[in-house]
Amino acid sequence: MMNWRVPLSDIKFGKEEKDAVQAVLESGWLTMGSVTQNFEEEFKSYTGAKHALAVSNATVALHMACIALGLRPGDEVIVPSLSFVATANCVRYTGATPVFADINGENDLTISLASIQSLVNHRTKAIIVMHYGGYTCDMTGILEWARSQHLPVIEDAAHAVGSYLDNKHLGTLGVAGCFSFFSNKNLSTGEGGMIVTNDDAMAEKFKLLRSHGMTSLTWDRHQGHAWSYDVVDTGYNYRIDEIRSALGREQLRKLEHFNSRRREIATTYRNLLADLTPEITVPFRDHPGISAHHILPVLLPAGTDRLSFMERMKEQGIQTSIHYPPIHLFTSFTDRNIKSDLPITEDIARREVTLPLYPLLTDDQVDLVAHAVRSSLT
Repeated sequence: MMNWRVPLSDIKFGKEEKDAVQAVLESGWLTMGSVTQNFEEEFKSYTGAKHALAVSNATVALHMACIALGLRPGDEVIVPSLSFVATANCVRYTGATPVFADINGENDLTISLASIQSLVNHRTKAIIVMHYGGYTCDMTGILEWARSQHLPVIEDAAHAVGSYLDNKHLGTLGVAGCFSFFSNKNLSTGEGGMIVTNDDAMAEKFKLLRSHGMTSLTWDRHQGHAWSYDVVDTGYNYRIDEIRSALGREQLRKLEHFNSRRREIATTYRNLLADLTPEITVPFRDHPGISAHHILPVLLPAGTDRLSFMERMKEQGIQTSIHYPPIHLFTSFTDRNIKSDLPITEDIARREVTLPLYPLLTDDQVDLVAHAVRSSLT
């Protein structure tokens, strides 16, 4: 195991999380129940969504959103390529085809409205946007245009818990928003996620999809609210458990403090890198809205040997990563003969490096990383 001086991400659960998990263990009820219901209510209140359903991860949330829209073979969904592969895989699970759109440019790594518009045809049934790093896509422009085309918009908000645009929480603007609580996320339960919507019919569909298409759950029967159930749709086992929900409730209480610290760190990085390495671009300067600052992407100068740069960072004990290898270049997608012309995505993806960013990061560590960036470039 590598002993990093500064890891890419880190988390430390406190007494609150440990006590919450212990209370679940002592209760004897580990599957989805009252703790999960409380977590959902608190997440609704936090985001302002009408409905929130906790699930096992963000990928299944995206899958449920695609199913609820009735996607099927022959349909197409426009998605960003500069994202985690789940953003596209959720479309493929339904038999539909992901069509990859380009991003805006060096300062905005989110999906481009102009690219979306160029790809729409009679087979297009939906758009999935991803709020890269917690920074909002052009939701005003995208939603306005999508409505004119009668196209629903799903928000991949895996990076965006605590992100806002015009005082509205990201994930609540489209037909559904999908959040991740993976171990490196701003709100972490190890595995886990949440799907939110303001549409009553979609919420009812999600409830069925999440738990085998059943009309009542084990918890309902335990509470005496039902004695049996019907299965009214094809469903899945996409439930979360009480232990993860307990962690989620405590993490949600700390989220604003965590995100505030992330913003401070991101600002410190910007200032230091502007002084030490002005040739490096830090995207999303003066970006609209409030970001959760999930990751800190930087763009190396054109022609830089990225692998050598990352190796030099590693030699100094600094962990870095790449967000993301473009999905459309993966073998699984090229083998399916999905044609994509994404010059901006490919240029940015060749130069992007992600630096450490997490609330436990100290100012001295940020300074250490910034100076390591300078020395690794020379």
